[in-house]
Amino acid sequence: MSISRRKITLHGAAALATAAMGGCTDRHSRRNAVEMAYPDIALPTGDDHIPLWPDTPPGGGGPQGAPRLSHYGAMTHIATPIISVHRPARPNGAAVIVAAGGGYRYLQMMKEAVRPAEWLNSLGITAFILIYRLPDEGWKVGRLAPFQDAQRAIRLVRFHAATFGIDPDRIGALGFSAGGHLLGMCAIRPEWKTYEPVDAADAQSLGLSLTMLAYPVITLEPPYQRTATRRSLIGNVLDQRQCADWSVQTYVRPGDPPFFLVQAADDRISSPANTEILEDACYHDDVPVVRHLFPTGGHGFGMGRPGLPCSAWPGMAADWMRGRGFIA
Repeated sequence: MSISRRKITLHGAAALATAAMGGCTDRHSRRNAVEMAYPDIALPTGDDHIPLWPDTPPGGGGPQGAPRLSHYGAMTHIATPIISVHRPARPNGAAVIVAAGGGYRYLQMMKEAVRPAEWLNSLGITAFILIYRLPDEGWKVGRLAPFQDAQRAIRLVRFHAATFGIDPDRIGALGFSAGGHLLGMCAIRPEWKTYEPVDAADAQSLGLSLTMLAYPVITLEPPYQRTATRRSLIGNVLDQRQCADWSVQTYVRPGDPPFFLVQAADDRISSPANTEILEDACYHDDVPVVRHLFPTGGHGFGMGRPGLPCSAWPGMAADWMRGRGFIA
């Protein structure tokens, strides 16, 4: 597959970061004077593409050079984590951060990032695609890397709400597969400190208004431990404490944002028990939750498979967001 790439100079990001960085703008400007190449599929022309960090991400390390995109739209080799801002023609003030899956080994960009962003735009929602670091790509913080990026993305979106034309009290999340694990953990652990503050943006709340998860990995505990997500985060050693510590349901508590869950009963990658476990945990702690389990669709159906019932979920999610007052 021939990938068309274009060079992006991140001058727009420097302008946004200046307000947050104060006296650190020189260092940030030096970083953004360097051009980076991202596949066009991830950074459509006309959108803003904003580095998450003013300098090297916390801890340092990681790959060098441009990201790589496979024939199947899987992105790896992520040296500069970013948010890609996809604006609707008629914004309604709501925002959703989107995280693709890939077992924390790659990001499935087209069906789990770009197309969901297009759908959100059709509803008037500003979409922020999170291109996050992968734990096994040499980052010194290892498995914390994607969680640092997700937390930083939430804070940046809220900090620059006026610039983006969004309501800071209407920021939601949409995660697929491992991206569902990532954003699920962030949604229910706003007190989790994964990095030291780097600028004024890090004083912002990590609270989300709602969270939508499609075929997410929720639990790393037996007998559901045979996932790439588990191997990427805690390896193959069966440590019950670590399994629980890195499972979403462990942290559910009253006051968490509402959840919209969707999965197929024939999912062979992330067992349907994952969404059932989260649903049960939410019920136990009076957290609003809606779960749709479709008979077919397998894993990785993205926005749905033509001719299958799972293709109905975007409409269901839109109705759910309207019902919660997130959109009109």
